[in-house]
Formats: sequence, structure tokens, C-alpha cells
Amino acid sequence: MKIVAVTACPTGVAHTYMAQEAIEKECRKRGYEVKVETQGSMGIENELEQQEVDAADLVILAVAIGIDGEERFEEKEDNGKVLHVDPSQVIKHPAEIIDAAEKL
Repeated sequence: MKIVAVTACPTGVAHTYMAQEAIEKECRKRGYEVKVETQGSMGIENELEQQEVDAADLVILAVAIGIDGEERFEEKEDNGKVLHVDPSQVIKHPAEIIDAAEKL
């Protein structure tokens, strides 16, 4: 399974990167391909290309603020393949979030 994600929090520091780490760790544990873009205080890092989004089985948006480039996910959204969660939930319950994403 291929998963792409974006993480972002209001201050763009702790939760952004903690959520990234939680998603990556849980996906690796399951043997999934994963790429996580962060939109934090350092700007956009590990930016997702449109072809990566298109090739993904699902998208996780662990964001608590508006993000740049959200239009990249419109087709996945229309197909019900985008999970919206708060970054703090991913940090606290990464397995449950990936389980919910798998059910999309």
C-alpha cells in the first residue's frame, strides 16, 4: 500500500514533526510505502509531487490549519480516499489512524 500524508499544526513545530514521525513509523511497521510532507515553521519540506499523490492508495491530512497546495488532493477527496485527522490524534493513536485510513 502507498500512503502519502501532510502534517501541519498552528505553530509549525512540535506536532507537525511528531505526527510525521508517528505516520512514518506505523506505515513502516506494516510494510507500506509512505511519504509525509510537512508544512511547519521551516516551510514546506519533503513536498509531495502530483504524481506521488496520484499513485497513492490513500492520503492522510493530519492538519490543524489550512495548508498550501490542498488542491492536489481533490481527486482523492472525490473518491473518498482522504482521511482528515488532527495531528494530536496521529501522535496519540497512530495504529488506529492507519486502521481507519485502510478502511477508506
